[in-house]
Amino acid sequence: MNMKDKMHSGDLYLPMDEEIFAEQQKCPDLLYDFNATRPTELERRVKMLSEMLAEVGEGCYIEPPFHANFGGRHVHFGKFVYANFNLTCVDDTHIYVGDYTMFGPNVTVATAAHPVLPELREKQYQYNMPVTIGRNCWIGAGAIILPGVTIGDNTVVGAGSVVTKDLPANVVAVGNPCRVLRDISPRDREFYFKNRRIDEELLQ
Repeated sequence: MNMKDKMHSGDLYLPMDEEIFAEQQKCPDLLYDFNATRPTELERRVKMLSEMLAEVGEGCYIEPPFHANFGGRHVHFGKFVYANFNLTCVDDTHIYVGDYTMFGPNVTVATAAHPVLPELREKQYQYNMPVTIGRNCWIGAGAIILPGVTIGDNTVVGAGSVVTKDLPANVVAVGNPCRVLRDISPRDREFYFKNRRIDEELLQ
């Protein structure tokens, strides 16, 4: 197995391999141009995202600046995904995001990691593990999602959380390390914030 194949296998590999580096160097210019677009150039942004990302569904919106190791080449967005300022995707391998998921500002989704053993780090070895975020999730501002994590559908990750392990569907999870705080409950159909009641017509 060559180094490029190892990028997506979870094996240790050398990211400065000549073939990998050449491929990575093709990515930053388009990302740079995307981040330099004017706020009114929405159609241009949509077109650029379709060229940058591995997959992008209809209605997706990323607020620049957007940061990605491979310019989004290994990022897969479903439809109507929304990302606020400064989404960082360390996309050395694949990141999958389901429909209607939202990212607050300054979220990091990382697939790349380095061995704890100092001798291997000195030799510049790296490994990558894919990240999967389900449908209709809300990832709060400043959250960090680490390599290999899967987050279930509808789950809310609190602001500033560090997600080190998988999270199930339909929960609210917070903290460092991120832990399940509670299930999404019937009360969440009645109140959207503290004692602020949901208008029932909105659920029709």
